[in-house]
Amino acid sequence: MRATVTICLRAHLLKTMNGTPLEIEEPSAGVLRPGEDFEADSIELSIVMPCLNEAETLEVCIRKAQGFLRQHSIRGEVIVGDNGSTDGSQRIALRNGARVVKVPLRGYGAALYFATKAAKGRYVIMGDSDDSYDFSNLAPFVERLRAGYDLVMGNRFKGGIQQGAMPWKNRWIGNPILTGIGRLFFHCPASDFHCGLRGFSRRAFQRMDLRTTGMEYASEMVITATLAGMRIAEVPTTLSRDGRSRRPHLRPWRDGWRHLRFMLLFSPKWLFLYPGIFLVLAGLAVGAALVVQPITIHGVTFDIHTLLYAAMAVLIGFQAITFAFFTKIFAIQQGLLPPDPRLTRIFRFVKLETGLLAGALLTVMGVAGSIWAVYYWKSHLFGPLDPIRVFRLAIPSATALTLGFETILASFFFSVLGLSVRQLKLAAK
Repeated sequence: MRATVTICLRAHLLKTMNGTPLEIEEPSAGVLRPGEDFEADSIELSIVMPCLNEAETLEVCIRKAQGFLRQHSIRGEVIVGDNGSTDGSQRIALRNGARVVKVPLRGYGAALYFATKAAKGRYVIMGDSDDSYDFSNLAPFVERLRAGYDLVMGNRFKGGIQQGAMPWKNRWIGNPILTGIGRLFFHCPASDFHCGLRGFSRRAFQRMDLRTTGMEYASEMVITATLAGMRIAEVPTTLSRDGRSRRPHLRPWRDGWRHLRFMLLFSPKWLFLYPGIFLVLAGLAVGAALVVQPITIHGVTFDIHTLLYAAMAVLIGFQAITFAFFTKIFAIQQGLLPPDPRLTRIFRFVKLETGLLAGALLTVMGVAGSIWAVYYWKSHLFGPLDPIRVFRLAIPSATALTLGFETILASFFFSVLGLSVRQLKLAAK
């Protein structure tokens, strides 16, 4: 939840940027200027590049992009989202006729987000400015966009990866695993989840309402487009060796973790719900088997010690399940996830009173079990007891008591979230 809140705070920072206004440099003649009418000028394509000290390769990328626009008679523009370059990249961009958007908030996602916000084209194609993507061959992207697709992803594995262009751990470990997780969690159609060359319509960009500022921006775009039911296509593209002499900004392990973390946060089912259900079912099954007598399997005896851990599994699993619903509702309210009709149907039947009743029943069961344990102790004149027999009563009773109180508290919290939803609906009216 803390990480989810962090994303939302970053979103607020992205949207407000209090005290740090964006600066847009004037382009050279012939390029659409800020403030000119979008429809009147009919700018069709904006080619956006993030930039942080890319003086070695930025010029060739801009020239390739502009050459593509001229060759295909497309009215367009090239925009560079500069992240605070100190090597003169801004001057190179302006000299070559590109617009420069100064983005004070560091990060790959921030640079692309604000550069795209400044774009005037009906369509946007984004790509890295390290000369690894071929900006002179964007026709397949434009064709799909014109055909009505909302998001067009490049696929490097279908188009070709030049030797040495992608580290082995990215090619054979990172990309396949993260792409597989994305397809499993969200049913995304993309088979190259992290290709940096992709195109989308301005309307789709506005609908996606992207929030992240780092490398996970790429994952957020695909996931959000998929969850929103947008039309997504893939086209083959090539990946060449990085044209810079310095190390790339990408840090495979760190950025890979950020992508994975983001996908988990965007999927409460896989992060909380499914593990929670597994723990509850496993704990109940083991607990039911051990609450009467110990079990011996292949010479190994499982007794009250295992029963205690089974109870712990039930409690942790229950908390994970409630966290899944908390996270889902919170994410929908913040616009991170689209509304879920299934959740609405569930809460038509599961209300505060339902939760309070379930919690009360569990509490009564726990109290009854505890009284029974005390009565057993009394029958032994409050003297020493056989701990094994006592714990077979005490552990299930304590578990039921804890679950009862947790259910009651969770029900009240769900009710508070429900009030927030109703207030949002009233405010919208």
